[in-house]
Amino acid sequence: MKLDPLERWFVKSPVRRLMQALVVRWFRAVRPLSPGAVILEIGCGAGAGARMLARQFSPRRLLLTDIDHRMVALAQERFSQGESLAAHFCVGDAARLPFRNEAAHAVFGFGFLHHVPAWREGLAEIHRVLKPEGIYYFEEYFPSLYQNFVTRRLARHPTHDRFAGGDLREAFARVEIDLRHTFELKHFGILGVGVKKRRNGHRHAQHCPVKTLPKENGRTDRHRLF
Repeated sequence: MKLDPLERWFVKSPVRRLMQALVVRWFRAVRPLSPGAVILEIGCGAGAGARMLARQFSPRRLLLTDIDHRMVALAQERFSQGESLAAHFCVGDAARLPFRNEAAHAVFGFGFLHHVPAWREGLAEIHRVLKPEGIYYFEEYFPSLYQNFVTRRLARHPTHDRFAGGDLREAFARVEIDLRHTFELKHFGILGVGVKKRRNGHRHAQHCPVKTLPKENGRTDRHRLF
């Protein structure tokens, strides 16, 4: 589900950037990531989080996707200003990610999964695109925060099959992502780091070949090119 105007404003605000900076600092403290990794951010928004990931984790390549073509275009424009890292942008649905199996060493999600109606499918897709022992870093919010009497009138969210902490833990276990670190505030949300389990006899797949989406009339193409 795309963000409504109020949420689009919020994700571009200094307050949200400060929140993301603190979350990234926690991620790095509890589970460092080796430099030179391929990182995928789902729900990249305006690109503020991507710039933090580039500076804090020194990846070899950043793959950035969002369901809203306007946010992808904005992230692409902002990221091109002062960043030399290879970054690739595309419009994509979190429940049908346009990447091959085992494309990334790490996946980052800054509060996107609770916007996905089929969030269990989204979690399965994260497992699919992670390499064995790849890391999923996530920040998520619970319906008691975004569906209460006040907030449900300010912003739209899916209403069916929502998750709290226990639901997430069960879903992680089903897709064989091992939760290694969590920080949970009841009725608010959770930070977490999960690691994809390695299966016996597994062989590594090749990296996903990526392309930057072309622009047409100043807008990012919505077609899947992966």
